[in-house]
Amino acid sequence: MLHHRVQCLLSLAFLLISSFTIVAQSVNSTYKPAEFTDPDRLEKIRKTFPAIETIYKDHAARNHFPGIAWGIVVDGNLVFSGADGYTNLEKKIPATTSSLFRIASMSKSVTAMAILKLRDEGKLRLDDPAYLYVPEMKKQKYLTADSTQITIRDLLTHGAGFPEDNPWGDRQLADTNKELSDLLEKQVSFSNPPGVAYEYANLGFALLGRIVTKASGKPYQQYIRENIWRPLGMTTTEWEYANVAPDKLAHGYRWLNGKWNEEILLHDTADGSWGAMGSMISSIDEFSKYMALHLSAWPPSSAADKGPLKRASIREMQHPWRFNSLNPNFTYPGGRVCATAGAYGYGLGWMRDCEGRVYIGHGGGLPGFGSHWRVMPEYGLGIVAYGNVTYASLGNVNLQILDLIIKEAGLSPRQLPTSAILAQRKAELLKIIPTWENAEKSGIFAENFFPDNPIDILKERYAAIWAKAGKIVAVRDMIAENQLRGRFILEGEKANIEVFFTLSPENPPLIQQLNALEVPKR
Repeated sequence: MLHHRVQCLLSLAFLLISSFTIVAQSVNSTYKPAEFTDPDRLEKIRKTFPAIETIYKDHAARNHFPGIAWGIVVDGNLVFSGADGYTNLEKKIPATTSSLFRIASMSKSVTAMAILKLRDEGKLRLDDPAYLYVPEMKKQKYLTADSTQITIRDLLTHGAGFPEDNPWGDRQLADTNKELSDLLEKQVSFSNPPGVAYEYANLGFALLGRIVTKASGKPYQQYIRENIWRPLGMTTTEWEYANVAPDKLAHGYRWLNGKWNEEILLHDTADGSWGAMGSMISSIDEFSKYMALHLSAWPPSSAADKGPLKRASIREMQHPWRFNSLNPNFTYPGGRVCATAGAYGYGLGWMRDCEGRVYIGHGGGLPGFGSHWRVMPEYGLGIVAYGNVTYASLGNVNLQILDLIIKEAGLSPRQLPTSAILAQRKAELLKIIPTWENAEKSGIFAENFFPDNPIDILKERYAAIWAKAGKIVAVRDMIAENQLRGRFILEGEKANIEVFFTLSPENPPLIQQLNALEVPKR
């Protein structure tokens, strides 16, 4: 008899363990990525294209662009592109979406992507000291005795302590690796100790180019061509302008004294690392494929990872690693004031505004050229534009167009489907509130809940809220914030009630926090 009871107890324990395993699998393996809910989304976006073309052409004319090219990417596809003006004023060669413009510092994220790919291949670590790959870095004399050695991560996020060097850096593209070594041998002048402040430095990305070469065993140009460009189908994109077909190459100009003056194109030296900060030459048609790669990293999912860089590593690139700005009075083109916070990822700028919109991308500027791109992962939306006049300003006009698309097309970000466990807890909760009868025996609340929320106070508080709301006439759908947290609305005859709850990390997840409050009817 005793043996039989032991067997029964063991069987019961096994069933309990098995049931918890099933719950764990059901909670974690039933994840559904966020999705767009408007089936007419693309058609609504298409209706904005005529206005977009007008804005770009007017902007180019007002700002003396010899030529301009642009593209809009939606859900990984170049859905609208165009060009106006000329890439070569002397020969009157029209700008097209296949024209190849030098895109300057837009190159930086491609260099950062090469670093992340090498990290994923086990050939370097982001917290490695840079001197492991660039020996001259070990000899640098920092501002303070307690300074740490510059790491690869410091270089990726403009935190190495180098001074902002845009005017000077613009002229270094053709420098050789020997010239870079000579610069380091003479000691670099620092503006800050490493790791304590953001300061945009082209020198840092030249060093990353050297690191790509050292870690891969190939010139960084070759590594990026073979491991990023070719897999993406970027077959005409180049580093060296002499390799570009003359009828495809955009010449650069400066507007001075009421006329255009052609700028001298700088070479990308085959044995130089400076090109890693700004030598890339690409078209709208091909750069859109790179933008599509960045958009493909969202939402996180279990879909096949096709590369050339893992989706998780792309999201890591886009993360705001080094804070660099807070603007409470940021004004969008058009006059809308909306506070923004800014940061720098790995070769990428990051901005989030007061409405929660996140923008990721980078600008570029060199004598003769200006460029800018942004993607909005939660909207599946991207924009890119090039101009062939010195430091062509395109950041604000791109922001204006993104704002226009979202407003005119009525776009909303992806919506996260309600997880099975959130839906289950919602249904169970609706059987308990507002009376709280048998709540403590229901098994749906975490161990902290009732010690934090005495039952008598809960009954009193919820009775008062429901009395103000009147009869509940409808229960709206759950709005999920993530797999274990969300809210829904109870529509009352007199007022609505918003119910918010969040679940615990245990298995099965239980309600650890619950709030209900009266909200205006709408």
